[in-house]
Amino acid sequence: MSTEFLFRADSYLQQTTAQVIGLTEDGGIILDRTVFYPTGGGQPGDQGNMTLSNGQIVPIVNTVYAPDRSQIAHKLADDTACPAAGDSVSVQINWDLRYKRMRVHTALHLLTTVLPYPVTGGAIGDGEGRLDFDIPDAGMDKDEIVHELARRIGLEAEVTEQWITDDELLAKPEMIKTMSVKPPMGSGRVRLIHIAGLDLQPCGGTHVRNTREIGTVLVTNIEKKGKQNRRVRIALASQEPEQ
Repeated sequence: MSTEFLFRADSYLQQTTAQVIGLTEDGGIILDRTVFYPTGGGQPGDQGNMTLSNGQIVPIVNTVYAPDRSQIAHKLADDTACPAAGDSVSVQINWDLRYKRMRVHTALHLLTTVLPYPVTGGAIGDGEGRLDFDIPDAGMDKDEIVHELARRIGLEAEVTEQWITDDELLAKPEMIKTMSVKPPMGSGRVRLIHIAGLDLQPCGGTHVRNTREIGTVLVTNIEKKGKQNRRVRIALASQEPEQ
C-alpha cells in the first residue's frame, strides 16, 4: 500500500488524520497519507508532531522515503511510544520551519532564471539555501543578482503545478536544469512547477503560491568550487512569513 502524498497537491496543508500501515526496520512510521515532505531534491524532511490514538503527542524529528519509495516514513524521537500497524493517528508539521523552506525553494527556482546555467548541486535550509552552477567567472555580480531576484519576486507571479508524462519530459531535456538531481520519474508522470511567465521545471518539492510570499532575498556569498563551478548562497532577509 502506498502513502498518499498530500503535500504535492497542497503545500499549505499542515495536518491530517492517518492510519499506520507499517514500520520500517529502523522504526520509521509509515502512514497511508501524510502532509510531511520527505528528505529529497535538496530539501530536508519535515518535522512536527504525531498524536497517538491514546492522545499522547510524540515528536517527529525527520521524514524520509521508506525503502519502497511509494511510502513515506516518519522518524520519531528516541525513547518515545510507537504506534502499531492499524492504529489511527494525526500528524501536524512544524509550519514555521516548512514555510521558510517553501520560500527558499521557490527563490532558488527564480535564481535559475537569473543565472540560466546548468545546476550542479543545491541545498535548502531553514531560511537559506544555495545552488551550484556550471558557470565561468564572468558575469557573477552579486548586486545584479539581488536586483534581478527582487524584480522577479516583485512581479507577484502565481506558482502552480502541472503534470506531464515521463516520455514527454524525456522529449524535452532542456526542461531539466539540475545535473546532479534527477527529476521524480518512474510513476509514469512528472510534476512540474510553473512560475507564471518566469519558469517551468520538474520538481517534487514544496513551494509558495505566489512569489510575493518569498519576501526580500539576499545573496550572502558567491564561492568558487572548481574551474567553472560557482556556488551562490541566498538567505531570506526576514524569517517571518510574508503571507
